[in-house]
Amino acid sequence: MLLSRFPRVSLAHLPTPLEHLPRLSKYLNGPEIYVKRDDCTGLGTGGNKTRKLEFLIADAQKKNADVIITQGAVQSNHARQTAAAAAKLGFQCELVFEKRVIDASSAYMKSGNVFLDQLFGANIREVTKGSDMNEEMEKVASEIRSNGQTPYIIPGGGSNPIGALGYVDCVLELIAQANEQSLVIDSIVHATGSAGTQAGIVVGAKAMNSNIPVLGIGVNASQEIQEEKVFQLACETSDYMGLSGLVKRDDIVANCDYVGDGYGIPTEGMNDAVLLLARLEGLLFDPVYSGKGLAGMIDLIDQGYFKDQDNIVFIHTGGATGLFAYHDILSTK
Repeated sequence: MLLSRFPRVSLAHLPTPLEHLPRLSKYLNGPEIYVKRDDCTGLGTGGNKTRKLEFLIADAQKKNADVIITQGAVQSNHARQTAAAAAKLGFQCELVFEKRVIDASSAYMKSGNVFLDQLFGANIREVTKGSDMNEEMEKVASEIRSNGQTPYIIPGGGSNPIGALGYVDCVLELIAQANEQSLVIDSIVHATGSAGTQAGIVVGAKAMNSNIPVLGIGVNASQEIQEEKVFQLACETSDYMGLSGLVKRDDIVANCDYVGDGYGIPTEGMNDAVLLLARLEGLLFDPVYSGKGLAGMIDLIDQGYFKDQDNIVFIHTGGATGLFAYHDILSTK
């Protein structure tokens, strides 16, 4: 399976490390836990979106665009990495932020990812919660065209078939690392939101005939909605690669019991998980995605979900910059 036929730019520090977490594994008394450090992709403090942007930005270049438009929540990790990519390769960057968190603090609205977006020179536009974000981006694109420029719209999270190629590639990288370490992976676990990461992982795992189950821990939607969204994108991605029919509906599994009160709203389990990893392994996880994914994995280990498995790989999607936006409401005790 070759990805070389798809346009790609180099943005990420690859391969990202695959590390054993011995203290966490011992603490949980379950399977051995490994972490795929996609917080270390490098671009704009790193994160999973950088892999997607390697393919998306290349497509923008191919289409002679000079302005990148994307959207997300105010503390979007995707927006921050997109702003960094745009700066690195000379694009103007327009970010459309949906105010999904009601009564957000000043720290949430101004620090963390938002501060970095501004450092990278992105222009930020804010819209109300519940806005049609695709429509809002089209409005910006029309404005850009009227100025004689050529816009390129990247969907939220970089989650379309082009972006998902980044996580097809991640699976190839992960399996190569596992082979080097003589590691048999029994499950891949990660936080799932806009669907592109999970869709790409599932397509890559299926294309490699790896038989590795993939479990997404949802951060913003119900199980039915999340699984259907991932399934549709996985099918579109496999079709785009010329592998139609590769993914079946039962290949897509998402546990959405750890969302809490909603997207971007902290939970006690997330807070505990972030503290645990910081103090056992010196690793930082974000409160919106990887922290909730981690909380879900820890609880499922405690419930015996992985009782017949020896080795789990948790894909760390980055986003620790967002901790600063939540510093006033997260417990450090």
